[in-house]
Amino acid sequence: MAVRQARGFGQYGGAARALERVGERWALLVVRDLLAGPRRYTDLKAGLPRIPTNILSDRLKELQEAGVVRRVPIARCGLVYELTDAGRDLAPVVTALERWGWAQLGEPGDDEAVTRDGLASALRAAFRADASEPAPVRTVLRVGEVAVAVTTAGDDLDVVPIGDDALPQPLRPDAPEVETALELDLDPQGLRALLAGEADAAGIRVISGDPGALAAFRARFRMQADDVDPAAG
Repeated sequence: MAVRQARGFGQYGGAARALERVGERWALLVVRDLLAGPRRYTDLKAGLPRIPTNILSDRLKELQEAGVVRRVPIARCGLVYELTDAGRDLAPVVTALERWGWAQLGEPGDDEAVTRDGLASALRAAFRADASEPAPVRTVLRVGEVAVAVTTAGDDLDVVPIGDDALPQPLRPDAPEVETALELDLDPQGLRALLAGEADAAGIRVISGDPGALAAFRARFRMQADDVDPAAG
């Protein structure tokens, strides 16, 4: 029987240990998608369509051994993967990488698409809390084949996948009824332009809503290059 050799850098330090746990290819994208909620194996594979099945299995096993992910039963879904407390502690790391990465994006490749969990991650990274706007506001964004509904209220953000192939979401009996103030249809370049504050750029189509709603969305969601904090010197 083959024995997996421990991957190590031979260094005693936080960054080295973190990369030993979650630095393998695809690992942080698995964490990113699980930050949106529990996922079945098939859900993770659908959200990361280019990951080989054996690599996904290996990453999930490694993340479980590292105490980042656990497998639990959920009614009507069977066994699912979810983040542990240690895994959820990676949320600010993923957000920081998301913001840094948006400054490096460039033009999308012909084979590059926006995934639903990738879109949700970008919106979480771009969100700016605004306590002066406590009333809930709902915006629908459609990028290619994926769509999400974004509800903001003060410091709170809720991103819910929508569409026929969206994963079912837990019932929220206390969730307020909110009318959609703005609905946008975007291509990947349009999404990048929107989060950079270029509301009039090509690739952004307003399906419904007025200029005021679009301006309000731009104020709440922005991810310019100067948002990335430089290392303290």
